[in-house]
Amino acid sequence: MRPAVRTRIASALLVAAALAAGPAVAAAFGQYIAPQEPAAGPPPQKWAELEAGIQRGLRDFQGEIGFVIKDLASGRTLVHDPDRRFASASMVKIPIMAACYKAIEEGRVSLDDVLRLGRKDKVRGSGVLRAAPSGTPVTVGKLLELMITDSDNTAANMLIDLLGFEYLESSFRDFGLEATNLSRKMMDFQARARGVENYTTPREMADILERIYRRTCVSPRASEDCLELLKRQKVNNRIPRYLPRRVVVAHKTGLENKVCHDAGIVFTGKGDVLISAFTEGDTGAIIAERMIARVASFVYRAYK
Repeated sequence: MRPAVRTRIASALLVAAALAAGPAVAAAFGQYIAPQEPAAGPPPQKWAELEAGIQRGLRDFQGEIGFVIKDLASGRTLVHDPDRRFASASMVKIPIMAACYKAIEEGRVSLDDVLRLGRKDKVRGSGVLRAAPSGTPVTVGKLLELMITDSDNTAANMLIDLLGFEYLESSFRDFGLEATNLSRKMMDFQARARGVENYTTPREMADILERIYRRTCVSPRASEDCLELLKRQKVNNRIPRYLPRRVVVAHKTGLENKVCHDAGIVFTGKGDVLISAFTEGDTGAIIAERMIARVASFVYRAYK
């Protein structure tokens, strides 16, 4: 990792208890505020070890990284560049999913509504729908499943067409997402060449995931459905990569030119932890994927 990046991490990492009030204690990368109640998850000394582990893990990484790591019981949080705007790639599918459930609760659409796959709907990249015959009937529920578990770009674009950019953007604001936008469809390289891009931040993806986790995104039932879809994610080469197979992870990945992301919740049995990690640069996808996986492995060790 370049010296300038290392300096920024040293100055920006913060351990805090978002739910807490009380005396501040100096920590390696900022300030630690003790939670009001003893909580599950790593004790403060483990967070210091986690900081050191992440420092070592990022030492040779040549790209940019932003992350939020949050213990969901105590509120202790470790961050670096959490508000940096990254091209969102498939991370935008998380708020699209939430907006779809919002539309369902409003009676605009139903999970059982059937759409017909058109030839123009099919786009490159991840997913199985691009290989399906034109005219194939697909329910809204199946589109949601494919969009999240397979990161199907065609499914995402069909849902965007169904609800419209204006409704989706308005829903994003309702969810408290101010930096997250939807200005183009998945794999629309012509729009990207004109400078039209979708953006988000590590903090905003962490925020919407926490709302889903706490069953406050749209409704408890909608949040539960979103969480179950995220648990069925099939792209597991980032956060879950170095974790034991028995560990449940509800997450969504994003991968596009020069960006590689993953954000999700790891259910450890000794506390649930949220990890939202974004990377950007010319390192290549494999190196970025392994970097995110290493960060997740450091976090998991703190919970063992």
